[in-house]
Amino acid sequence: MWQRPWFAYGAVFLGVCGHASSEFVAVLSGVSGPEVSVWRFLLGGSGLVLLALMTPTARNLLEPLRKHGLRLTILSFFGVSIAYLAFHWALDFASVIQVATVTTTIPIFVGLANLVINRVRITVAKWVTGVAAILGVALLVTDGALTDLAGGGAGSLPGVVLALLCAAMASTYAVSARPLIQEYGALRITAITMFIGAVGLWLIVGGVWGIWVNPLTLLDRSQKETWSLITIALWNTTLTQWLWIGGLAAVPDITRGSYLFFLKPVIAAALAIVILSQPMTSLQAAAIVVICGAVLIEALWSHITTSGDGATRKP
Repeated sequence: MWQRPWFAYGAVFLGVCGHASSEFVAVLSGVSGPEVSVWRFLLGGSGLVLLALMTPTARNLLEPLRKHGLRLTILSFFGVSIAYLAFHWALDFASVIQVATVTTTIPIFVGLANLVINRVRITVAKWVTGVAAILGVALLVTDGALTDLAGGGAGSLPGVVLALLCAAMASTYAVSARPLIQEYGALRITAITMFIGAVGLWLIVGGVWGIWVNPLTLLDRSQKETWSLITIALWNTTLTQWLWIGGLAAVPDITRGSYLFFLKPVIAAALAIVILSQPMTSLQAAAIVVICGAVLIEALWSHITTSGDGATRKP
């Protein structure tokens, strides 16, 4: 199934939906950013390992570790431990909308990482649609209603920087892990890196913040915290990471596939309207049109150019 482009792009889109809701679930949990990152990946990473063990083709988790142990550990540390510590810590300083929007720069970092690591050039079409999508993101961020919601001020700057760090680390991970995923499968590599990354998060947060998360105490927390942590672990991590990473590794063009991430602030804005009862302004609507239009044009670019060439060749 992963070899079919429509399935791979669909998986990426579902992964984007999961990413777009993770900020809301994290904030609703009421747990601090560094601590919630540990809960998320200890539980979500364990869920991925169990899912892999139940899948015959992904059951052998030791084989990739024997051959690429150091490489997988480095990928896990930077692509999971550092990236998602920065992501959840950012929510302690910046708003849901700010973090969701800043991490939308992931496709830009994917294209740059692909250029540096694989020497895959960024085409003119990708530059144009990327700039258009960023313009839509800018419209969304600078909208007056969302600025009021975000709180503005210099206090959010650390959160913005942390969100950018997350985008850079997660993008480099996606590009670097692609060859291993193509060799061993998305589920195996995702399960291994997410679990190793969870151990790294547990050690970092415990050592720096003095918060040593004990998964056995999950049910001792309030009902709201418990269900939020279960949701962010199983939906926003176990399923989302598998679909996102596996989809990006399987799509014919990883940069084009990552452009679906530009839809994240649109989904986040929709959640803000529904959950926070924020009315949609004309500027928000314009941003949604620009972002969705850029993604649609990029997705259909090859068909558009092919049709255009065919039209010019007709006698």
